[in-house]
Amino acid sequence: MASVDVSVRGAGIFGLSVAWACVKAGAKVELVDPNGVAAGSSGGVVGALAPHVPENWNPKKQFQLESLLLAEEFWADVADVSGTASGYIRAGRIQPLADMAAVALAEERGRGAARLWGTSAKWHVTDSASGWQIGSGSGQYVHDTLSAHIHPRRACVSLAAALAARGVKVQAAPESPAAATVWATGATGLADLSHAAGKEIGRGIKGQAALLKLDRAQLPQLFIDGVHIVPHLDGTIAIGSTTEREFDDPTGTDALLDDVVARATDAVPELRAAAVLLRWAGLRPRARTRAPMLGPWPDRPGHFVANGGFKIGFGMAPKIAEVMARLVLDEQNEIPQGFHVVDNL
Repeated sequence: MASVDVSVRGAGIFGLSVAWACVKAGAKVELVDPNGVAAGSSGGVVGALAPHVPENWNPKKQFQLESLLLAEEFWADVADVSGTASGYIRAGRIQPLADMAAVALAEERGRGAARLWGTSAKWHVTDSASGWQIGSGSGQYVHDTLSAHIHPRRACVSLAAALAARGVKVQAAPESPAAATVWATGATGLADLSHAAGKEIGRGIKGQAALLKLDRAQLPQLFIDGVHIVPHLDGTIAIGSTTEREFDDPTGTDALLDDVVARATDAVPELRAAAVLLRWAGLRPRARTRAPMLGPWPDRPGHFVANGGFKIGFGMAPKIAEVMARLVLDEQNEIPQGFHVVDNL
């Protein structure tokens, strides 16, 4: 007989969030990770929670919208229970527009946002950089109010503390028989799934990022020249990231990160004098479809998968946690089209 309702394997953002949703639903939960909290890609530094562009709408974009709108309440609840801050703030995002063609495209996307986002957020063109000293070829910028940012490592620590306050601590190995097991084990888990399937259904993609000392708390994040520039509430700024499919050292930083930092400092000159506090690299789990991979593990009754967060894991986590808890505890399958594990087989 099972002595816990759910055994969650993996203490990254997906595992912690799913465990939290299950605990809030009244389930008895075991949380297992031999490496501790946020030992993988969830221990990164960037934390840009940004939407896809409001055009060519699909289930993935709708799911992400719903999750981003859930995030403020989700993280406020976690902070209230844990007594620790996640670094979450919905401060929006600024993107410079290079020319009038880019302005016209941004304005069209703004009309799409009005249809698709409703009154929950805006995507609009403005001549203000919202406190940043940055240039723009057209003199115009996109400002979206849906984007938020979070401190990834602090957020995971806050979630773990909230779970501990409810009696669930991260443990190195499973101790109890479970009615259901959720595998949220990141790049390692994708390798295990690929091995079981006899073909690659996902893999770890290396990313590199840096953390600089410069206090621009409360300002929107920036997206310039393919680089995320995120001002955290603790007086640091994160810069990232690379996307590397071929690499020798999955956790080592190199000249590719130097290039990202150089592009950021070219765009935001005040960053040039900021001290580099940390250089980070790790493997982000990307499923074959590039969407999160959720649902039952084929041919393994009672086992479920929550993986493939890649670059949008923190933004998707509140909604994924809700959907996975309902699936595992109540057999309610609300997983959107393209997110199922079988979609990657």
